Amino acid sequence: MAKLVVEISDLSKIFKRDSFSVAALENVSLTIAEGEFVCLMGPSGSGKTTLLNIIAGIDRPTGGRLRVVEQEINGLSEDRLAAWRNVHVGFVFQTFNLIPVLTAYENVELPLLLTKLSSKERKEHVLTALKLVGLEDRIHHYPRQLSGGQEQRVAIARAIVTDPTLLMADEPTGDLDAHSADEILDILSRLNKDFKKTIIMVTHDPRAAHHATVVRHLEKGQLLPLGQ
Repeated sequence: MAKLVVEISDLSKIFKRDSFSVAALENVSLTIAEGEFVCLMGPSGSGKTTLLNIIAGIDRPTGGRLRVVEQEINGLSEDRLAAWRNVHVGFVFQTFNLIPVLTAYENVELPLLLTKLSSKERKEHVLTALKLVGLEDRIHHYPRQLSGGQEQRVAIARAIVTDPTLLMADEPTGDLDAHSADEILDILSRLNKDFKKTIIMVTHDPRAAHHATVVRHLEKGQLLPLGQ
């Protein structure tokens, strides 16, 4: 039986603005096993991105239990949480978030500058990651010289270059045309099937959800039972 990398029980997240309180998540319980490709779906405002950010240690819950990669991350200080993220989480955003003045190679190398790897070791990791996403011939190109699909592939290479435990993707095909979106989803599927990478993806696109091994739906901050 695969070990659990995410264990969530009765999780809640309340955002407060002045005298108003908005419950983004209510009593969410969820487990994710190592090697699963989990898709979180739901309408805008359903809480899916909030849940993704909490699992990634980017946001903190208001209540409940949260254990990720055998660590109760909600109890960590900001510094220790940042160090934990650097080791265990790779994140792919909808808007790519590449640094325009850096080449594809330099963008992918960024997370490795926080490690103790030598420049030779960093180079090996970067070239391997770019080859995995099919961009070994674009290493010296700047983001402005790449298509949207290529930019997102660079972003995926950057997310996997440290070999993180979890790969998080928030609407990774949201800004792409259908062909580029299919290429990105095929890469994510390959990372899951061939490299056993655990992936958690937020999307509203049913076509994207077909690539996942598990699909869960959120509605108004609540996780619907499996199969709904």
